[in-house]
Amino acid sequence: MPDAPVPFPEGRPRCFRSTVHGTIFAGRERLVSGVREGDRVRLVADPPGQDAPGVWVHLLSGDPIGHLPPEISVWLWPWMQSGGRVEATAVRVRGDDAPSWRRLVLQVVCPAGDGEGTS
Repeated sequence: MPDAPVPFPEGRPRCFRSTVHGTIFAGRERLVSGVREGDRVRLVADPPGQDAPGVWVHLLSGDPIGHLPPEISVWLWPWMQSGGRVEATAVRVRGDDAPSWRRLVLQVVCPAGDGEGTS
């Protein structure tokens, strides 16, 4: 018998925009420069056991390009770890003239699961 749908965190938005942090480390800036507005990206939750687990942003190819801010990861990570599904699309991409943490902005959508409420 499948598990019951994962309840979405109360008081949190199912659709929001977020900056992507950490885009200038480990050569990620060259990957970010290839992202275009409208491109889909994948959000990946850190594995359990981390001191401060985060939610990473990956290209569809699998390459990591940064992470969501901690104030979002603190509530989104547990939901994703429990089976919550997330969709993300680049809605703003800026060049080197913008601060690194403002170069890439995502639209994040957390669709309701089968039978799950839409709180």
